[in-house]
Amino acid sequence: MSGGSARVPLLAVAHGSQDERSSATVERVFGRVRELRPDLDVRVAYLDHVEPGAEEALAGLAAEGAGEAVVLPALLTAAYHSKVDLPGVLERAAAAFPWLRLRYARTLGPHPLLLEAVERRLREAGLEASPDTALVLASAGSSDPEANAVIEAAAAELARRGPWREVVAAHASMASPTPGEAAARLRDAGAPHVAAATYLLAPGFFADRVADQAAAEGAAAVSAALGDAPEVAELVVRRYEEALLEAPAFPRVAAG
Repeated sequence: MSGGSARVPLLAVAHGSQDERSSATVERVFGRVRELRPDLDVRVAYLDHVEPGAEEALAGLAAEGAGEAVVLPALLTAAYHSKVDLPGVLERAAAAFPWLRLRYARTLGPHPLLLEAVERRLREAGLEASPDTALVLASAGSSDPEANAVIEAAAAELARRGPWREVVAAHASMASPTPGEAAARLRDAGAPHVAAATYLLAPGFFADRVADQAAAEGAAAVSAALGDAPEVAELVVRRYEEALLEAPAFPRVAAG
């Protein structure tokens, strides 16, 4: 897409982490997005731990005279951060900068491109789908049942794409089974080999937990976080373009 859309900046808002590997990976993700769309002003902000924060980044856009922007939650599932935190940020920004129209994009997941990125990372770890290998799809986990259901559905789709012996969802926090529990259950159920796929955007605390738990329960290999896989960058561009076409803008103006 070119023309008018190129003048609408993209502000991606990632979770943020005290682990510097996480923000470095996020920056690489959006560096690849810039390579795909050199015409597009791509900016990155964070919800926690890393600067700039989302509100600071929006204030910067407003100070530069931007009239519109797409805000993308750089998250793999829709949960508290995308349902409560970021909408609150947008509402406050809309009140402070009423001339700045903010289009709120959907979270990255669910989307088939993310499963393609999972499969890419598995191949890079030396893993191919096989009837004698069971796979743990390990996410960060959430207290939101809908977010965890997205991981369950992704595991079911990976199993369909197969041919894995079985694919089960696991969660590094907030929900069960944990990656270690899932790997142990698969091994106890007779799987000759168990592997784990890290369904996280970036390395850090949760990715380390996935790797440690899965390895402790005999996983043959654990794939890396999705990071700057080409499919992730492609998905970012798609979410941006969808938001320009479909997303209602903040501030919301009543009809009539």
